Amino acid sequence: MDERTARIALACAVEPGTAGVAEVVAEQGAEAALRQVRARPAPPAPVIGRLAPDEVPAMIDAQQRQGVRILVPGDPEFPSQLLDLPEPPLALWVRGAMDLRMATLRSVAVVGARACTPYGERATALLAEGLAAAGWTITSGGAFGIDAAAHRAALGCAGGTVAVLACGVDVAYPRAHDSLLCRIADSGSVVSELPPGSQALRHRFLARNRLIAAISRGTVVVEAARRSGAIATANRALELGRAVMAVPGPITSMASSGTNRLLHEGSAHAVSSSEEVVTVVLGAGVHDPGPEALPWHPHGGAVREGRRGGAGAHADLPPESLLVLAALPARGGRSLPQISAQVGRDEATCLAHLGLLEVGGAATRGRSGWRRLG
Repeated sequence: MDERTARIALACAVEPGTAGVAEVVAEQGAEAALRQVRARPAPPAPVIGRLAPDEVPAMIDAQQRQGVRILVPGDPEFPSQLLDLPEPPLALWVRGAMDLRMATLRSVAVVGARACTPYGERATALLAEGLAAAGWTITSGGAFGIDAAAHRAALGCAGGTVAVLACGVDVAYPRAHDSLLCRIADSGSVVSELPPGSQALRHRFLARNRLIAAISRGTVVVEAARRSGAIATANRALELGRAVMAVPGPITSMASSGTNRLLHEGSAHAVSSSEEVVTVVLGAGVHDPGPEALPWHPHGGAVREGRRGGAGAHADLPPESLLVLAALPARGGRSLPQISAQVGRDEATCLAHLGLLEVGGAATRGRSGWRRLG
């Protein structure tokens, strides 16, 4: 059994974020971890069906026919920033037109209360529309309230948006958002680390929140109670070293009690415009490839032409990106393991820098591997 098949089978056998699984996978491989999991007695009421390894290829084919692709760490489209998590996803199910890795190179999470106020909804629309219009992908959880307002604002200006779900990508939760999730999939991406058919259960929302925090370069909380999923997302973002921001709210509004507490404690930056959000995110050290480099294109389609030219055209790239660029041939191609060995960095780190080079028009990936452009 290959590592990819074992990872997908393992993702169908354990709950997202299960402690200790990532450690076993890192030390012994996914196949060994899968053997250990399958040796345990099945729970009385399993919430994820166990999938035999020989059933994985048929499941992958069935998902592809339904417009769903499965990503594992190391795949070109897998967002490498998710590997910052102590228990990163074993696999991702993705439904939608947008290349997930490229889109989330320049992404901001906008989250908040389901029972939001008109003030919160207006503030969300203002921020999300401004960010999306400037070429930033809006990530959120597809829920009622602030999440929905953020997704709709991005869609309204033809921007990119990603919905990260606490259920399978084939499950509409909440049911009333079936059409919204379809709209997101048409131009953006609907993502889950749960296999198809998985239902939204309470403990899965906390696991989902950690993905929103990790996949985004910064998190904005618009309205939230002191104990809420949005605050949990902000806390995970803080743990990961991401930029955290909050929109100040009326002191008389319980919907703003959590955001105001984040500001009072100094855990979040106060923001009131999309420009302020971008300033905070870039101030946290995020490299910005620029909106013109981001490809809002169907999966597998042509990448929009980026900036090209001599060495001066890449002067704004991080030093490690330039190191990776120097390892690429001008003709032919070089595989990710070969690049990793040449530059002395792990494959996940190299893939992240290759993503920056690709969206900046400095490199491209073909059938024979990665090569330099310009």
